[in-house]
Amino acid sequence: MKVNCDDEGIKKIIQIVEKGGIVIFPTDTVYGIGCNPYNVNAVKRIYEIKSRTKLKSLPVLAYSLDIVKEIALIDKFTEKIVEKFWPGPLTLILKLTDKELKKSLNLENKIAVRIPDSKCTLKLLEECKLLVGTSANISGNSSYTNPKDCIKNMKGYDVFLNGGTITSKGESTIIEIENEEIKIIREGALKIKDIMI
Repeated sequence: MKVNCDDEGIKKIIQIVEKGGIVIFPTDTVYGIGCNPYNVNAVKRIYEIKSRTKLKSLPVLAYSLDIVKEIALIDKFTEKIVEKFWPGPLTLILKLTDKELKKSLNLENKIAVRIPDSKCTLKLLEECKLLVGTSANISGNSSYTNPKDCIKNMKGYDVFLNGGTITSKGESTIIEIENEEIKIIREGALKIKDIMI
């Protein structure tokens, strides 16, 4: 099923997420695939659809900094950085405090989180608060910015939220901050020199 990024489409997507369904949606970087992060079976399906190894944990997308603070620890230094780059293509690895997410996402004590700069995704997250948000591709293959390519190559999901072609500079940059030191895990759309404050 394919729906558009309007009120009706978002409503449909939310119903499917609440029932444990798998959705593909546009973000500010690439098309993402996601589900309710607290639903163990839905999380399992995402691993299967992507042929992703269980050793690679799944990131989540959040609606706001307040919601991120409900599931993870953010110190003052980190907060300064996220205020500058969120919403945007920056993924942060944070200390996870939500015990339920530890179980459902099979995490130890860290979680990768970001707030995407996409009106469509934020509209969806406003209702869902949190979504698993990994790139909608088979592990090891390129990510998709074109909805037609994504629909043609992805199988096994429940609904596709069409946001048109995404113009982006690539996937998000992933960082981890320890003792006010920024460690770059993956350089993406956001350049390292821009992050160093």
